Amino acid sequence: MTSSPAVARVLDVEAIRKQFPILHQQVNGRDLVYFDNAATSQKPLVVIDALIGYYKGYNANIHRGIHTLAEKATKAYEETRHTARTFINARSEQEIIFTRGVTESLNLVASSYGRAFLKTNDEIIISGLEHHSNIVPWQIVCEATGAVLRVIPVLENGALDMEAYKKLLSPRTRVVSVNHASNSLGTINPVKEIIALAHAAGAVAVIDGAQTGAHVVIDVQDLDCDFYCLSSHKMYGPTGTGLLYGKRELLEKMPPYQAGGEMIKDVTFAKTTYNDLPYKFEAGTPNIADVVAYKYAMDFILDLGRENIATHEHALLTYATERVSALKGVRLIGTAPQKVGVLSFGVEGIHHFDIGQMLDSRGIAVRTGHHCTQPLMECFQVEGTVRASFAVYNTKKEIDQLVEGLERIINFMK
Repeated sequence: MTSSPAVARVLDVEAIRKQFPILHQQVNGRDLVYFDNAATSQKPLVVIDALIGYYKGYNANIHRGIHTLAEKATKAYEETRHTARTFINARSEQEIIFTRGVTESLNLVASSYGRAFLKTNDEIIISGLEHHSNIVPWQIVCEATGAVLRVIPVLENGALDMEAYKKLLSPRTRVVSVNHASNSLGTINPVKEIIALAHAAGAVAVIDGAQTGAHVVIDVQDLDCDFYCLSSHKMYGPTGTGLLYGKRELLEKMPPYQAGGEMIKDVTFAKTTYNDLPYKFEAGTPNIADVVAYKYAMDFILDLGRENIATHEHALLTYATERVSALKGVRLIGTAPQKVGVLSFGVEGIHHFDIGQMLDSRGIAVRTGHHCTQPLMECFQVEGTVRASFAVYNTKKEIDQLVEGLERIINFMK
């Protein structure tokens, strides 16, 4: 598959679905409807074949071997870095660090940059929309350094209170870390404005892109973010891999996150010198097969065209919002005007867990609970929600099945 930009077009969803073998099965006697894409997306054959191809054809450790298999594996691994640079429009492949995903990327920045450059009474700003993985690492850094955590409040519709954000910024602000889109509500945050305001205050900007990698165009140079994080498994790729983008000048100043092989140039018992970027932050044997396959997931997205994917998913979200909100007793949680394909809701008098179980009995997979955003749930005074999240292979027919299932559940439980 190529990495050239896709031509704007209406996507052939049925043809796309044929590329995903897992979708063509029955669950509890019914055709599977998979609406848990914000947790993890399914994988097309091209990604699965890339994984099998590596293990069957050229399984070898990378960078250190001179034999044929090692050189082939190294080439495939570094081709993913090249594709990733193009995918997010980074200036250099040296700014692309492979990690286990967004959680490790955020921990890397918090641990390495935070511990090196933050001190007592410095301030870190996050938002009320954050996943726990963009809260807890900063809390740990605050405990270690004496820095203080500040939180941007969330409006009733699930959008960030930008006026409150502006008031939080101060000469003490050193880091602003927010998600590009909320995993619980789907809210797309105005990250370009958030980044510009952070820079005006003298802070670095960290963006959690877990929910945008497969859905919107990402241009880190246009955004001017200092760090950007992606997870492969939410982008039709394998689990256990992802990337951290960082501006080179910042990565050069940061100490290593982990120590071991690959991240060194020379080791003596007296002193160790560290490797050049990006390898300074890639200690040990990496997740080679999944990184190799990650390239094919990014190519899959690029070939379809992110604008085309966004158009299709927006149509699904609009349709689902209209149909689900019309059901008796439904309360939508998160109605911001700009959203990725996430519909979060509750039904009066019915526990979200019960809804999830009863939908599963009909072959419909949704996510229920707090979605690793407990502070956000507290903001809306709910224990959790039902979350249906959409991908390029989902259809309006599947949404009709969801609505039919919800209607039956509501009528039965009322």
